[in-house]
Amino acid sequence: MFTGLIEEIGTIRSMRPQGQGFRISISAKTILSDLKIDDSVSINGACQTVVRCDGASFDVEAVEETILKTTLGSLQPGKRVNLERALQLGARLGGHLVQGHVDTRGSVHAIQEQQTSWLLSVNFPTDFTRYVVPVGSICINGVSLTTARVEADRLTVAVIPHTWRYTTLNELAVGSSVNLEFDIIGKYVERLLLYGNTKAQPPTHSPQSGGMTEEWLTSMGYG
Repeated sequence: MFTGLIEEIGTIRSMRPQGQGFRISISAKTILSDLKIDDSVSINGACQTVVRCDGASFDVEAVEETILKTTLGSLQPGKRVNLERALQLGARLGGHLVQGHVDTRGSVHAIQEQQTSWLLSVNFPTDFTRYVVPVGSICINGVSLTTARVEADRLTVAVIPHTWRYTTLNELAVGSSVNLEFDIIGKYVERLLLYGNTKAQPPTHSPQSGGMTEEWLTSMGYG
């Protein structure tokens, strides 16, 4: 589990093909202070397991499923990435609950510099629109952000100067591909509403077929 608060920016040292995946070596400093084999690290929002580490770098193995759903497969030596170690139990949760399980890739639609911030707009598949809530949480390339505007297939976040300066968001351009993880709470609520009541008969009207109605909620035992 992560918070979406980036600890440092690392640099890709090498990308070695491993089957249909990659063994990725990353240079870092701050997170190496207590990093060890089997620890979890968020790399641009994707949770990966450390398989080698020393005082200057660490390695992870990105498997086929990770390459399919994230941007890790497009990384190249010299590319900078956002890094965060797993959340310690009892620590302050400064961002929001982030699993490091990327839901989909998005594409940067626009970047607008404001007087005190930057507006970052990202297009995403409409299958995920139901998880994007105005003034809700969204994780973009591992960074915890708040949605300022929501459209059917586009979200916009406001990025403060500190976040812009100390993450790789400032290296994005229109057309850049980014990793997106939607709020875990919304996904679990939806799952519970759909399958939580085992006594209920399969509903004839579900959110996928037209929206959550009072009749549908009653059929699921929530009336």
